[in-house]
Amino acid sequence: MAVHLRPGEALRLWQDVALAEVRAGRPDLSMRQTAILLTIYLDPPPHTVRGLASRLNVSKPVITRALDKMGALKLVSRHRDENDKRNVLVKRTVEGALFVERFGDVVIVCAKELTAP
Repeated sequence: MAVHLRPGEALRLWQDVALAEVRAGRPDLSMRQTAILLTIYLDPPPHTVRGLASRLNVSKPVITRALDKMGALKLVSRHRDENDKRNVLVKRTVEGALFVERFGDVVIVCAKELTAP
């Protein structure tokens, strides 16, 4: 399914989703944290700190700081790779899966409202 939005409409959709999240009192995630979270949940695993840093073109400490907050919110978990102790595996959680699914639902609702006649 192709979605065709003008730049102003795309920005309005982004604003509507952001407002819905703020009004619902959901955890505030930065743009970087959101990009990391969506990468973990939408791209196939395994995910490592090193791999996420490469994918987002940021340093490993940047990823670690973002994962600290998301871990505190139980959206992801980290574990040492038993096969290679240098790697830290980043894993999905039930809470995180529910968060991402609900976020997708909010995007759908806001998009429908935006395109309603």
